[in-house]
Amino acid sequence: MCPGCRKKIRYIEEPRCMKCGKPVGKEETEFCRDCRKHSLAYTQGKSLWLHREPVSHAIYQFKYHNKRVYAKVFAEELAKRYGRQVYKWKIEEILPIPLHPSKQKKRGFNQAELLGRELGKQTGIPVNTEALFRVKRTKPQKKLDDKERGENMQGAFGVAKAWKPKNNVLLIDDIYTTGNTIHTAAKILKKAGVQNVYFLTISIGQGL
Repeated sequence: MCPGCRKKIRYIEEPRCMKCGKPVGKEETEFCRDCRKHSLAYTQGKSLWLHREPVSHAIYQFKYHNKRVYAKVFAEELAKRYGRQVYKWKIEEILPIPLHPSKQKKRGFNQAELLGRELGKQTGIPVNTEALFRVKRTKPQKKLDDKERGENMQGAFGVAKAWKPKNNVLLIDDIYTTGNTIHTAAKILKKAGVQNVYFLTISIGQGL
């Protein structure tokens, strides 16, 4: 990361939402607006930065301009910032959020999988890319309103029958916006027998 960008980015600090980790305005505010509004299936999650420049541009380059090397940089930052937290959560397996096979074929890779594999190297935690899979080709969440996002993600994921559910798993994705993707994945994992689903992402939408 260049010194110029390093100066511009701000890590998310306290006070933050106790559920999704978004910044909140006051120390006494326990949950952000989105988490107060919805009942979310995951246990807790955190992100490195707010989704704004220069972070948003870097993630765009990572996803759409084949900058796969960025995965290592992002994973190193996640491990540095939240490695201790991941051990506190007693994570047994890292599960990257899967892409639909048609989308992955078109892009050539799944950015969450690259990120998850790099984080696995940094933390020594096993990464499983077969446990969770995408059943439905969903529309891009950024183009939808809150209600449409929920409907879009319904029935989006499946869990492999051969997978033995763990007590504590960590979902990895690039961006957290309203949490519908993470929530839907967590819901089906808990239905399969997982006790706690946590998440880490590179960035998070502001939506305070």
